[in-house]
Amino acid sequence: MGASVEYQSAREAREHFKDMLDAADGGRPATVSRGARRVAAVDADRLVHFLTSVRPSGAVAVAENDAWSVFIPGLPVAADGVTLDEAVEEMVEALRDYAEDWVDRLHSAPNHADNWGLVQIVGLASEEQLRDWLLA
Repeated sequence: MGASVEYQSAREAREHFKDMLDAADGGRPATVSRGARRVAAVDADRLVHFLTSVRPSGAVAVAENDAWSVFIPGLPVAADGVTLDEAVEEMVEALRDYAEDWVDRLHSAPNHADNWGLVQIVGLASEEQLRDWLLA
């Protein structure tokens, strides 16, 4: 068993799909080539853990007028709530909406294109993981 699993075509990967998933589940690199491009299968929880450790949210929570606001500087995403918990819950929803907009149209906008990592975090993380990332 090698350090990585590599398939030269989608057909070959389909034939060995279980092996590819087992490799990814075990933390081993698993890739499929599609022409000049390679696609990787990875364990989602490990990827979320890694991405959140190298890309802290930088979220700011502000108490003001008996309410809370949460925002991430540099992102057009913010949320409000009567309590901090409500504001964070709203922020998780706002981040999910942003990720959908990014996939639909923002990915090619120069001021949003570099948010790929954020979109991966938001798309793969559970509610609890996103909450912990925002509050870290």
